[in-house]
Amino acid sequence: MKQTEQNNEEILSLANNLRWDLGQGFHDQLMESIFANATTIAQRSVTTSKEKPLFSFDRALDRIVTSPVFGFPVMFIILAMVFWITVQGANIPSEFLASILINDIHPALKSFAGSIGTPLWLSGLLIDGAYLSMAWVVSVMLPPMAIFFPLFTLLEDFGYLPRVAFNMDNLYRRAGAHGKQALTMAMGFGCNAAGVVATRVIDSPRERLIAIITNNFSLCNGRWPTQILIATIFIGGVVPAELAGIVSAAAVVGIAVLGIVFSLVVSFGLSKTMLKGEASTFSLELPPYRPPRILRTLYTSLIDRTIIVLWRAVVFAVPAGMVIWLVANVTFGEESIAQVFINWVDPAALIIGLNGVIILAYIIAIPANEIVIPTVLMLTVLVAGLTGVGSGSGVMFDAGSASATGTILAAGGWTLLTGINLMLFSLLHNPCSTTIYTIYKETKSVKWTLVSTFLPIVMGIVVCFFVTQIWRLFAGA
Repeated sequence: MKQTEQNNEEILSLANNLRWDLGQGFHDQLMESIFANATTIAQRSVTTSKEKPLFSFDRALDRIVTSPVFGFPVMFIILAMVFWITVQGANIPSEFLASILINDIHPALKSFAGSIGTPLWLSGLLIDGAYLSMAWVVSVMLPPMAIFFPLFTLLEDFGYLPRVAFNMDNLYRRAGAHGKQALTMAMGFGCNAAGVVATRVIDSPRERLIAIITNNFSLCNGRWPTQILIATIFIGGVVPAELAGIVSAAAVVGIAVLGIVFSLVVSFGLSKTMLKGEASTFSLELPPYRPPRILRTLYTSLIDRTIIVLWRAVVFAVPAGMVIWLVANVTFGEESIAQVFINWVDPAALIIGLNGVIILAYIIAIPANEIVIPTVLMLTVLVAGLTGVGSGSGVMFDAGSASATGTILAAGGWTLLTGINLMLFSLLHNPCSTTIYTIYKETKSVKWTLVSTFLPIVMGIVVCFFVTQIWRLFAGA
């Protein structure tokens, strides 16, 4: 048995050494020869009609959506339309939910707790902390998810997403990665943990590792609402109202495309340094287009995606809300824990165009990206003193719409630069705890798990720093 294992290792080692003598593009040449032989056999064996072939809808549409000229513009236009519909449609239901959950139910719960003699610290912990965090998650996240996910699922069911992977294949191959990384990237747009698991379709360990490390550059479910809300408030707020939706959608598309660019750049860097090697051949069979199945799409997107993601966010938001209330109300001297931390971090955070509230929010939100915005809002309200921050104090203000949320953030010292950098940092920061654990399970390596976790953070700090310095240079600030 030992002799057999030794022989196998020698054979594999020899094969690995010899493969580099085959020259560049060997895998491509091999695949092309297989298809050429298959075509020759088919021509000899199959009799075809000489009549003019009937019109094919699939081929006609593919000539456009997979065209080297029109493929990428069509992709950008479709994504922009999806985000525009989401931005335009989410604000009113979000305001409606917030008016009920935050402006009506929250004061009623505070009043009831006071009437039955509930200690102020307990009502603050449960109502101002746990309940309010949950209410913010529902009102801020549910409307955009309920619009975005059905639209995204329609594109998936229609058969368009594999065409996106087809268009991206050549770029990833040139970056030294596997073409199937485009598929795992698309999966990451739903959930990065699922995208990491999806890298199992890549046979090459080297290329699979590249796909795992770079999957975090795909915006996941939990980060879409952050991007859409911040773009609506800060990007859409600097243009005329009639253009706000289009400009906000374009900004979100720009961030998503920037994530793809970072994925390609990092893949190229890894393939030339720590993970050198030749890219494998990727053979992708495009599925036929299918007519939309509305009921199934609604079920898949609303139940399997929206509700599950929302429930996960709520599960993490409740304890996070308690933590937020505690750090904002437990004091050292005259300052709360949150104020001490924020004052300590603020100088460094301002250098990269962020602030201490954002840094603390991302630390608290490590379990789930979905709770970043609710955490930011609660910390801004409690720490910035928009209401009393004493024990058991309520958070009484009109919230829910993008304009009201923008008012809260502006009161916390946010500017257009802060909003832009938050969008960039939301793209470039550590994966959530679920994804980090999944990376470790898939790689069985502490080293690569740490690389996957801290590489995006370093990139986020560097990018935000340069954006901030360039901004201040031209703004004269």
